[in-house]
Amino acid sequence: MKRDRRVKIVATLGPASSSRAMIKALFVTGADVFRLNMSHGSHEEIAERHQLIREIEHEMGRPICILADLQGPKLRCGTFADGPVELEEGQSFRFDLDDAAGDATRVQLPHREIFEALQEGSTLLVNDGKIRLRVKSCDSESADCVVEVGGEISNRKGVNVPDVVLPLAALSEKDRADLEFVCELGVDWLALSFVQRAEDVMEARSLAKGRAALIAKIEKPAAVHAFDEILEASDGIMVARGDLGVELPVQAVPPIQKKLIRKCRELGKPVIVATQMMESMISAPVPTRAEVSDVAHAIYEGADAVMLSAESAAGDYPVEAVQTMNNVAVEVEQDEVYRQIIEASRTRASRGMADAITTAAREVAETIEVKAICSFTQSGTTAILASREKPRVPVIALTPLIGTARRLSLVWGLHCVVTSPVDRFKLAVVAAVRAAVSEGFADESDKIIVTAGVPFNTPGTTNILRVAPCREKEIYEGEQG
Repeated sequence: MKRDRRVKIVATLGPASSSRAMIKALFVTGADVFRLNMSHGSHEEIAERHQLIREIEHEMGRPICILADLQGPKLRCGTFADGPVELEEGQSFRFDLDDAAGDATRVQLPHREIFEALQEGSTLLVNDGKIRLRVKSCDSESADCVVEVGGEISNRKGVNVPDVVLPLAALSEKDRADLEFVCELGVDWLALSFVQRAEDVMEARSLAKGRAALIAKIEKPAAVHAFDEILEASDGIMVARGDLGVELPVQAVPPIQKKLIRKCRELGKPVIVATQMMESMISAPVPTRAEVSDVAHAIYEGADAVMLSAESAAGDYPVEAVQTMNNVAVEVEQDEVYRQIIEASRTRASRGMADAITTAAREVAETIEVKAICSFTQSGTTAILASREKPRVPVIALTPLIGTARRLSLVWGLHCVVTSPVDRFKLAVVAAVRAAVSEGFADESDKIIVTAGVPFNTPGTTNILRVAPCREKEIYEGEQG
Protein backbone atom coordinates (compact mmCIF):
# COMPACT_ATOMS: atom_id res chain seq x y z
CA MET A 1 0.00 0.00 0.00
CA LYS A 2 1.50 3.30 -1.04
CA ARG A 3 -0.19 6.59 -0.27
CA ASP A 4 -0.82 9.31 -2.85
CA ARG A 5 0.52 11.94 -0.44
CA ARG A 6 3.63 12.63 1.63
CA VAL A 7 2.14 14.14 4.81
CA LYS A 8 1.08 11.53 7.36
CA ILE A 9 -2.25 11.19 9.16
CA VAL A 10 -2.47 10.41 12.89
CA ALA A 11 -5.80 8.95 14.05
CA THR A 12 -6.68 8.73 17.74
CA LEU A 13 -8.40 5.52 18.82
CA GLY A 14 -11.27 5.52 21.28
CA PRO A 15 -14.82 4.25 21.82
CA ALA A 16 -15.79 4.93 18.20
CA SER A 17 -12.72 3.18 16.79
CA SER A 18 -11.77 0.31 19.06
CA SER A 19 -12.93 -2.65 16.97
CA ARG A 20 -10.63 -4.55 14.65
CA ALA A 21 -12.83 -3.78 11.65
CA MET A 22 -12.84 -0.04 12.36
CA ILE A 23 -9.07 0.18 12.98
CA LYS A 24 -8.43 -1.66 9.72
CA ALA A 25 -10.84 0.62 7.88
CA LEU A 26 -9.03 3.68 9.24
CA PHE A 27 -5.67 2.30 8.12
CA VAL A 28 -6.88 1.36 4.64
CA THR A 29 -8.53 4.77 4.26
CA GLY A 30 -5.37 6.64 5.15
CA ALA A 31 -4.31 6.54 8.81
CA ASP A 32 -0.53 6.03 9.06
CA VAL A 33 -0.19 6.42 12.83
CA PHE A 34 -2.55 5.38 15.62
CA ARG A 35 -2.60 7.44 18.82
CA LEU A 36 -3.41 5.76 22.12
CA ASN A 37 -4.62 8.45 24.51
CA MET A 38 -3.55 7.49 28.03
CA SER A 39 -6.01 10.00 29.51
CA HIS A 40 -8.82 7.63 28.57
CA GLY A 41 -9.04 3.87 28.78
CA SER A 42 -7.65 1.24 31.13
CA HIS A 43 -4.37 -0.57 30.56
CA GLU A 44 -6.39 -3.57 29.43
CA GLU A 45 -8.18 -1.51 26.77
CA ILE A 46 -4.92 0.09 25.61
CA ALA A 47 -3.26 -3.34 25.35
CA GLU A 48 -6.18 -4.69 23.34
CA ARG A 49 -6.01 -1.82 20.84
CA HIS A 50 -2.25 -2.23 20.55
CA GLN A 51 -2.67 -5.93 19.81
CA LEU A 52 -5.32 -5.26 17.16
CA ILE A 53 -3.03 -2.77 15.41
CA ARG A 54 -0.19 -5.28 15.33
CA GLU A 55 -2.52 -7.96 13.95
CA ILE A 56 -3.64 -5.61 11.17
CA GLU A 57 0.00 -4.69 10.51
CA HIS A 58 0.81 -8.36 9.99
CA GLU A 59 -2.26 -8.88 7.79
CA MET A 60 -1.55 -5.85 5.59
CA GLY A 61 2.20 -6.41 5.38
CA ARG A 62 2.93 -2.74 6.16
CA PRO A 63 4.63 -1.27 9.25
CA ILE A 64 2.19 0.77 11.35
CA CYS A 65 3.30 3.42 13.84
CA ILE A 66 1.77 3.59 17.34
CA LEU A 67 1.99 6.75 19.46
CA ALA A 68 1.10 6.68 23.16
CA ASP A 69 0.09 10.09 24.53
CA LEU A 70 0.71 10.50 28.26
CA GLN A 71 -1.84 12.54 30.22
CA GLY A 72 0.62 14.80 32.02
CA PRO A 73 -0.05 16.82 35.19
CA LYS A 74 -3.58 17.90 34.39
CA LEU A 75 -4.77 20.48 36.93
CA ARG A 76 -8.40 20.25 38.03
CA CYS A 77 -10.53 21.90 40.70
CA GLY A 78 -12.50 19.93 43.29
CA THR A 79 -16.23 19.22 43.51
CA PHE A 80 -19.23 21.38 44.43
CA ALA A 81 -21.78 20.51 47.12
CA ASP A 82 -24.86 21.59 45.20
CA GLY A 83 -23.86 21.16 41.60
CA PRO A 84 -22.52 23.74 39.11
CA VAL A 85 -21.98 27.34 40.22
CA GLU A 86 -22.35 30.45 38.08
CA LEU A 87 -19.50 32.91 38.57
CA GLU A 88 -20.37 36.55 37.88
CA GLU A 89 -17.96 39.17 36.56
CA GLY A 90 -16.48 41.23 39.40
CA GLN A 91 -17.27 38.79 42.23
CA SER A 92 -14.66 37.34 44.56
CA PHE A 93 -13.81 33.62 44.47
CA ARG A 94 -11.24 31.59 46.35
CA PHE A 95 -9.23 28.49 45.46
CA ASP A 96 -7.71 26.61 48.39
CA LEU A 97 -6.44 23.25 49.62
CA ASP A 98 -9.51 22.49 51.78
CA ASP A 99 -11.07 19.24 50.53
CA ALA A 100 -14.58 20.27 51.59
CA ALA A 101 -17.09 20.50 48.73
CA GLY A 102 -17.16 23.92 47.05
CA ASP A 103 -19.87 26.57 46.83
CA ALA A 104 -20.41 29.96 45.18
CA THR A 105 -17.46 31.48 47.09
CA ARG A 106 -14.73 28.83 46.95
CA VAL A 107 -13.56 25.43 45.72
CA GLN A 108 -10.62 23.14 46.32
CA LEU A 109 -7.60 23.28 44.03
CA PRO A 110 -5.57 20.28 45.23
CA HIS A 111 -2.19 21.44 43.95
CA ARG A 112 -0.02 23.14 46.55
CA GLU A 113 2.60 23.79 43.86
CA ILE A 114 0.23 26.25 42.15
CA PHE A 115 -0.23 28.37 45.26
CA GLU A 116 3.52 28.43 45.86
CA ALA A 117 4.10 29.74 42.34
CA LEU A 118 1.22 32.23 42.06
CA GLN A 119 1.73 35.94 42.50
CA GLU A 120 -0.59 38.90 42.79
CA GLY A 121 -1.90 39.64 39.30
CA SER A 122 -1.50 36.06 38.00
CA THR A 123 -4.26 34.69 35.77
CA LEU A 124 -6.26 31.52 36.38
CA LEU A 125 -8.29 30.03 33.53
CA VAL A 126 -11.05 27.49 34.12
CA ASN A 127 -12.92 25.18 31.73
CA ASP A 128 -10.68 25.64 28.66
CA GLY A 129 -10.41 29.38 29.26
CA LYS A 130 -14.14 30.09 29.30
CA ILE A 131 -13.74 31.54 32.83
CA ARG A 132 -10.91 33.94 33.72
CA LEU A 133 -9.92 35.04 37.20
CA ARG A 134 -7.20 37.42 38.42
CA VAL A 135 -5.31 36.74 41.68
CA LYS A 136 -5.73 39.56 44.23
CA SER A 137 -3.75 37.92 47.03
CA CYS A 138 -2.32 34.47 47.73
CA ASP A 139 -0.28 32.38 50.10
CA SER A 140 0.96 28.79 50.12
CA GLU A 141 -2.53 27.38 50.73
CA SER A 142 -5.02 29.63 48.92
CA ALA A 143 -5.58 32.34 46.33
CA ASP A 144 -8.25 35.04 46.52
CA CYS A 145 -9.34 36.06 43.03
CA VAL A 146 -11.67 38.43 41.22
CA VAL A 147 -13.71 37.06 38.32
CA GLU A 148 -12.88 38.88 35.08
CA VAL A 149 -14.90 36.64 32.75
CA GLY A 150 -17.73 34.71 34.33
CA GLY A 151 -19.42 31.45 33.51
CA GLU A 152 -20.43 28.09 34.90
CA ILE A 153 -17.89 26.14 36.95
CA SER A 154 -18.59 22.54 37.90
CA ASN A 155 -16.89 19.44 39.27
CA ARG A 156 -13.27 18.77 38.32
CA LYS A 157 -12.98 21.38 35.58
CA GLY A 158 -9.50 21.95 34.22
CA VAL A 159 -7.48 24.90 35.50
CA ASN A 160 -4.74 26.61 33.49
CA VAL A 161 -2.10 29.00 34.82
CA PRO A 162 -0.75 30.66 31.65
CA ASP A 163 1.70 33.23 32.99
CA VAL A 164 3.52 31.12 35.60
CA VAL A 165 6.08 28.34 35.19
CA LEU A 166 4.73 25.77 37.60
CA PRO A 167 7.14 23.70 39.72
CA LEU A 168 5.33 20.53 38.71
CA ALA A 169 6.96 17.27 37.69
CA ALA A 170 6.31 16.68 34.00
CA LEU A 171 5.40 13.09 34.78
CA SER A 172 2.82 12.26 37.44
CA GLU A 173 2.77 8.88 39.15
CA LYS A 174 0.10 7.83 36.65
CA ASP A 175 2.33 8.96 33.78
CA ARG A 176 5.26 6.95 35.11
CA ALA A 177 3.14 3.84 35.36
CA ASP A 178 1.66 4.43 31.90
CA LEU A 179 5.10 5.06 30.39
CA GLU A 180 6.46 1.79 31.67
CA PHE A 181 3.34 -0.07 30.56
CA VAL A 182 3.32 1.21 26.96
CA CYS A 183 7.08 0.86 26.58
CA GLU A 184 6.76 -2.79 27.55
CA LEU A 185 3.87 -3.13 25.09
CA GLY A 186 6.17 -1.84 22.36
CA VAL A 187 4.81 1.53 21.23
CA ASP A 188 6.99 3.51 18.83
CA TRP A 189 6.56 7.08 20.10
CA LEU A 190 5.73 8.65 23.47
CA ALA A 191 4.03 12.06 23.51
CA LEU A 192 4.76 14.09 26.66
CA SER A 193 2.00 16.46 27.78
CA PHE A 194 2.43 19.91 29.34
CA VAL A 195 6.19 20.04 28.80
CA GLN A 196 7.64 23.28 30.21
CA ARG A 197 11.39 22.77 29.93
CA ALA A 198 13.99 20.52 28.30
CA GLU A 199 14.55 18.75 31.63
CA ASP A 200 11.01 17.35 31.38
CA VAL A 201 11.98 15.53 28.18
CA MET A 202 15.26 14.32 29.66
CA GLU A 203 13.42 12.82 32.63
CA ALA A 204 11.12 10.86 30.31
CA ARG A 205 14.10 9.73 28.22
CA SER A 206 15.81 8.29 31.28
CA LEU A 207 12.66 6.28 32.04
CA ALA A 208 12.00 5.16 28.45
CA LYS A 209 15.57 3.80 28.13
CA GLY A 210 15.50 3.86 24.34
CA ARG A 211 12.34 1.79 24.03
CA ALA A 212 10.38 4.60 22.33
CA ALA A 213 11.13 7.93 20.67
CA LEU A 214 9.92 11.08 22.43
CA ILE A 215 7.57 13.79 21.19
CA ALA A 216 7.26 16.98 23.26
CA LYS A 217 3.79 18.52 23.12
CA ILE A 218 3.98 22.29 22.96
CA GLU A 219 0.90 23.52 24.80
CA LYS A 220 2.30 25.89 27.45
CA PRO A 221 3.68 29.42 27.01
CA ALA A 222 6.77 28.30 28.94
CA ALA A 223 7.38 25.63 26.30
CA VAL A 224 7.19 28.21 23.53
CA HIS A 225 9.77 30.37 25.32
CA ALA A 226 12.09 27.37 25.88
CA PHE A 227 11.36 25.78 22.51
CA ASP A 228 14.92 25.64 21.15
CA GLU A 229 16.13 23.67 24.17
CA ILE A 230 13.06 21.42 24.15
CA LEU A 231 13.48 20.72 20.44
CA GLU A 232 17.12 19.81 20.95
CA ALA A 233 16.17 17.34 23.72
CA SER A 234 13.26 15.75 21.81
CA ASP A 235 12.95 13.36 18.86
CA GLY A 236 9.84 15.15 17.58
CA ILE A 237 7.32 17.88 18.38
CA MET A 238 3.53 18.13 18.56
CA VAL A 239 1.97 21.56 18.19
CA ALA A 240 -0.93 20.90 20.57
CA ARG A 241 -3.10 23.90 19.88
CA GLY A 242 -5.88 23.15 22.36
CA ASP A 243 -4.27 24.20 25.63
CA LEU A 244 -1.90 26.51 23.75
CA GLY A 245 -4.92 28.46 22.52
CA VAL A 246 -6.28 28.62 26.07
CA GLU A 247 -3.13 29.92 27.70
CA LEU A 248 -2.16 32.32 24.91
CA PRO A 249 -4.26 34.76 22.89
CA VAL A 250 -5.85 32.75 20.09
CA GLN A 251 -4.40 35.10 17.48
CA ALA A 252 -0.89 34.18 18.66
CA VAL A 253 -1.30 30.48 17.84
CA PRO A 254 -0.98 30.59 13.98
CA PRO A 255 2.36 32.44 13.92
CA ILE A 256 3.66 30.20 16.72
CA GLN A 257 2.61 27.13 14.72
CA LYS A 258 4.43 28.46 11.66
CA LYS A 259 7.59 29.25 13.61
CA LEU A 260 7.70 25.87 15.36
CA ILE A 261 7.23 23.95 12.11
CA ARG A 262 10.07 25.90 10.47
CA LYS A 263 12.42 25.16 13.36
CA CYS A 264 11.55 21.46 13.31
CA ARG A 265 12.21 21.30 9.58
CA GLU A 266 15.55 23.03 10.05
CA LEU A 267 16.71 20.40 12.54
CA GLY A 268 15.11 17.52 10.66
CA LYS A 269 12.78 16.51 13.48
CA PRO A 270 9.20 15.34 12.83
CA VAL A 271 6.40 17.75 13.75
CA ILE A 272 2.69 16.97 14.18
CA VAL A 273 -0.03 19.63 14.05
CA ALA A 274 -2.90 18.64 16.35
CA THR A 275 -6.20 19.64 17.97
CA GLN A 276 -9.51 20.74 16.47
CA MET A 277 -8.40 20.16 12.90
CA MET A 278 -11.78 18.82 11.79
CA GLU A 279 -13.76 19.03 15.02
CA SER A 280 -17.11 19.59 13.35
CA MET A 281 -16.80 16.05 11.95
CA ILE A 282 -17.40 14.68 15.44
CA SER A 283 -21.08 15.06 14.58
CA ALA A 284 -21.17 16.01 10.89
CA PRO A 285 -20.15 14.01 7.79
CA VAL A 286 -18.30 16.97 6.25
CA PRO A 287 -15.98 19.58 7.79
CA THR A 288 -16.31 23.33 7.64
CA ARG A 289 -14.42 25.25 4.96
CA ALA A 290 -12.32 26.86 7.69
CA GLU A 291 -11.27 23.43 8.99
CA VAL A 292 -10.23 22.34 5.51
CA SER A 293 -8.14 25.51 5.22
CA ASP A 294 -6.58 24.80 8.62
CA VAL A 295 -5.47 21.32 7.56
CA ALA A 296 -4.22 22.66 4.23
CA HIS A 297 -2.24 25.40 5.96
CA ALA A 298 -0.35 22.85 8.08
CA ILE A 299 0.45 20.82 4.97
CA TYR A 300 1.63 23.87 3.02
CA GLU A 301 3.96 24.65 5.93
CA GLY A 302 5.62 21.23 5.64
CA ALA A 303 4.31 19.51 8.77
CA ASP A 304 5.16 15.83 8.90
CA ALA A 305 1.71 14.84 10.13
CA VAL A 306 -1.76 16.17 10.88
CA MET A 307 -3.81 14.64 13.67
CA LEU A 308 -7.41 13.69 14.36
CA SER A 309 -8.45 13.55 18.03
CA ALA A 310 -12.10 13.20 19.02
CA GLU A 311 -13.03 13.10 15.32
CA SER A 312 -11.72 9.52 15.07
CA ALA A 313 -11.84 8.54 18.76
CA ALA A 314 -15.41 9.42 19.68
CA GLY A 315 -17.05 10.93 16.61
CA ASP A 316 -19.88 9.64 14.46
CA TYR A 317 -17.77 9.68 11.26
CA PRO A 318 -14.23 8.41 12.00
CA VAL A 319 -13.60 6.88 8.56
CA GLU A 320 -15.02 9.91 6.78
CA ALA A 321 -12.74 12.17 8.84
CA VAL A 322 -9.65 10.23 7.77
CA GLN A 323 -10.87 10.15 4.16
CA THR A 324 -11.47 13.89 4.12
CA MET A 325 -8.07 14.64 5.61
CA ASN A 326 -6.49 12.34 3.03
CA ASN A 327 -8.34 14.08 0.20
CA VAL A 328 -7.24 17.51 1.40
CA ALA A 329 -3.62 16.35 1.59
CA VAL A 330 -3.66 14.87 -1.91
CA GLU A 331 -5.19 18.03 -3.36
CA VAL A 332 -2.72 20.35 -1.64
CA GLU A 333 0.33 18.33 -2.61
CA GLN A 334 -0.68 18.40 -6.26
CA ASP A 335 -0.70 22.19 -6.18
CA GLU A 336 2.39 23.74 -7.77
CA VAL A 337 2.22 26.51 -5.16
CA TYR A 338 2.77 23.80 -2.52
CA ARG A 339 6.08 22.86 -4.15
CA GLN A 340 7.08 26.50 -4.40
CA ILE A 341 6.40 27.09 -0.71
CA ILE A 342 8.16 23.90 0.38
CA GLU A 343 11.25 24.59 -1.70
CA ALA A 344 11.43 28.28 -0.80
CA SER A 345 11.38 27.41 2.90
CA ARG A 346 14.02 24.68 2.68
CA THR A 347 16.97 25.32 5.00
CA ARG A 348 20.63 24.65 4.35
CA ALA A 349 21.76 21.23 5.55
CA SER A 350 24.47 20.75 8.15
CA ARG A 351 28.00 19.86 7.15
CA GLY A 352 27.99 16.17 8.02
CA MET A 353 28.51 13.36 5.53
CA ALA A 354 24.92 12.08 5.81
CA ASP A 355 23.58 15.61 5.26
CA ALA A 356 25.72 15.98 2.15
CA ILE A 357 24.61 12.64 0.71
CA THR A 358 20.89 13.27 1.30
CA THR A 359 21.12 16.78 -0.13
CA ALA A 360 22.93 15.42 -3.18
CA ALA A 361 20.28 12.74 -3.61
CA ARG A 362 17.55 15.36 -3.75
CA GLU A 363 19.53 17.51 -6.20
CA VAL A 364 20.25 14.53 -8.47
CA ALA A 365 16.56 13.60 -8.40
CA GLU A 366 15.72 17.13 -9.56
CA THR A 367 18.26 16.95 -12.38
CA ILE A 368 17.64 13.56 -13.98
CA GLU A 369 14.64 11.26 -14.34
CA VAL A 370 14.49 8.94 -11.33
CA LYS A 371 11.42 7.40 -9.71
CA ALA A 372 12.48 7.22 -6.06
CA ILE A 373 15.22 7.77 -3.52
CA CYS A 374 15.91 4.54 -1.64
CA SER A 375 17.60 5.18 1.69
CA PHE A 376 19.09 2.35 3.72
CA THR A 377 18.92 3.21 7.39
CA GLN A 378 19.63 1.50 10.68
CA SER A 379 18.65 4.04 13.31
CA GLY A 380 16.38 6.07 11.01
CA THR A 381 18.53 9.21 10.99
CA THR A 382 19.47 9.08 7.30
CA ALA A 383 15.88 8.54 6.21
CA ILE A 384 14.77 11.50 8.32
CA LEU A 385 17.46 13.65 6.69
CA ALA A 386 16.18 12.54 3.28
CA SER A 387 12.67 13.54 4.37
CA ARG A 388 13.93 16.93 5.54
CA GLU A 389 14.98 17.71 1.97
CA LYS A 390 11.33 17.31 0.87
CA PRO A 391 12.27 15.88 -2.56
CA ARG A 392 9.79 15.76 -5.40
CA VAL A 393 10.19 11.98 -5.76
CA PRO A 394 9.13 9.42 -3.14
CA VAL A 395 11.58 8.31 -0.45
CA ILE A 396 11.68 4.60 0.35
CA ALA A 397 13.23 3.95 3.75
CA LEU A 398 14.73 0.46 3.84
CA THR A 399 15.74 -1.06 7.16
CA PRO A 400 16.22 -4.54 8.62
CA LEU A 401 14.65 -3.35 11.88
CA ILE A 402 10.86 -3.43 12.19
CA GLY A 403 11.03 -0.95 15.08
CA THR A 404 12.82 1.60 12.90
CA ALA A 405 10.31 1.09 10.07
CA ARG A 406 7.38 1.63 12.42
CA ARG A 407 8.86 4.75 13.96
CA LEU A 408 9.70 6.27 10.56
CA SER A 409 6.11 5.79 9.40
CA LEU A 410 5.33 9.08 11.17
CA VAL A 411 7.83 11.04 9.06
CA TRP A 412 6.91 13.08 5.96
CA GLY A 413 7.24 11.24 2.69
CA LEU A 414 8.78 8.03 4.00
CA HIS A 415 7.46 4.74 2.62
CA CYS A 416 9.00 2.21 4.99
CA VAL A 417 10.05 -1.27 3.93
CA VAL A 418 11.59 -3.97 6.13
CA THR A 419 14.41 -5.76 4.29
CA SER A 420 16.82 -8.56 5.05
CA PRO A 421 20.19 -7.38 6.38
CA VAL A 422 22.79 -6.72 3.67
CA ASP A 423 26.56 -6.52 4.01
CA ARG A 424 27.59 -5.33 0.53
CA PHE A 425 26.53 -2.29 -1.44
CA LYS A 426 25.63 -4.32 -4.52
CA LEU A 427 23.16 -6.35 -2.49
CA ALA A 428 21.76 -3.12 -1.07
CA VAL A 429 21.15 -1.81 -4.59
CA VAL A 430 19.43 -5.06 -5.58
CA ALA A 431 17.22 -4.90 -2.48
CA ALA A 432 16.36 -1.27 -3.25
CA VAL A 433 15.42 -2.10 -6.85
CA ARG A 434 13.22 -4.98 -5.76
CA ALA A 435 11.48 -2.80 -3.19
CA ALA A 436 10.90 0.06 -5.64
CA VAL A 437 9.40 -2.29 -8.24
CA SER A 438 7.37 -4.50 -5.88
CA GLU A 439 5.95 -1.50 -3.98
CA GLY A 440 4.78 0.11 -7.23
CA PHE A 441 7.17 3.06 -7.42
CA ALA A 442 9.13 1.99 -10.51
CA ASP A 443 9.36 -0.60 -13.24
CA GLU A 444 12.31 -2.19 -15.01
CA SER A 445 12.73 0.69 -17.46
CA ASP A 446 13.25 3.23 -14.65
CA LYS A 447 16.12 4.40 -12.48
CA ILE A 448 16.31 5.02 -8.75
CA ILE A 449 18.77 6.65 -6.38
CA VAL A 450 20.25 4.49 -3.64
CA THR A 451 21.97 5.87 -0.54
CA ALA A 452 23.68 3.67 2.03
CA GLY A 453 26.61 3.51 4.40
CA VAL A 454 29.68 1.31 4.57
CA PRO A 455 30.25 -0.54 6.82
CA PHE A 456 26.64 -1.76 6.74
CA ASN A 457 24.34 -2.05 9.73
CA THR A 458 26.24 0.68 11.55
CA PRO A 459 24.24 3.81 12.46
CA GLY A 460 25.54 7.12 11.12
CA THR A 461 27.75 5.84 8.29
CA THR A 462 25.82 7.03 5.20
CA ASN A 463 28.54 7.73 2.63
CA ILE A 464 27.48 6.29 -0.76
CA LEU A 465 25.05 7.47 -3.44
CA ARG A 466 24.35 5.63 -6.67
CA VAL A 467 21.91 6.08 -9.54
CA ALA A 468 20.86 2.53 -10.36
CA PRO A 469 18.81 0.95 -13.17
CA CYS A 470 15.86 -1.14 -12.11
CA ARG A 471 17.16 -4.21 -13.95
CA GLU A 472 19.07 -6.56 -11.67
CA LYS A 473 21.12 -7.91 -14.59
CA GLU A 474 22.52 -4.46 -15.33
CA ILE A 475 23.42 -4.01 -11.66
CA TYR A 476 25.47 -7.18 -11.60
CA GLU A 477 27.09 -6.43 -14.97
CA GLY A 478 27.98 -2.89 -13.95
CA GLU A 479 29.64 -3.69 -10.65
CA GLN A 480 32.24 -6.30 -9.75
CA GLY A 481 32.71 -8.16 -6.47
